[in-house]
Amino acid sequence: MKTSLFAGLALALSLGVAAPAAAQDSSYTPGGYTDVSGIDVLDGQFENYMDYLAGPWKKQNEFAKAKGYITSYQVLANPYARKGEPDLFLVVNYPKIFDAAEELRQQKEFEAFMKADARALDTQFAGRGTMRKSMGQQQLREMKLK
Repeated sequence: MKTSLFAGLALALSLGVAAPAAAQDSSYTPGGYTDVSGIDVLDGQFENYMDYLAGPWKKQNEFAKAKGYITSYQVLANPYARKGEPDLFLVVNYPKIFDAAEELRQQKEFEAFMKADARALDTQFAGRGTMRKSMGQQQLREMKLK
């Protein structure tokens, strides 16, 4: 008997709390997306990798920004990296997630801009393995507070 009384009380309290919340608008709106790549720069390769970022990587991102595929990008250093943490974070912000057809269209446009097909671009990516080790990637979504 006591258990059903407590269960009933808990239900009543939860409904009382849930009703006003359901009537309110959310306190946020979903925003854009951010991809963050962790990079471990190999010993003796920091300047070489920064040259790559300041050259081809920046050129690619400026192209994507001009087309509206991304809104911004940046390189963040991790000056106090602990063992197992990346030295750099490559951050790219997107206004939205594109559907598969649009992604393919953008890929073809990017390949034309780079004057290289997907296989050549993949080979170039692998070639940078002498300078860095990719430590993974995260995708985050902005939650704009009202």
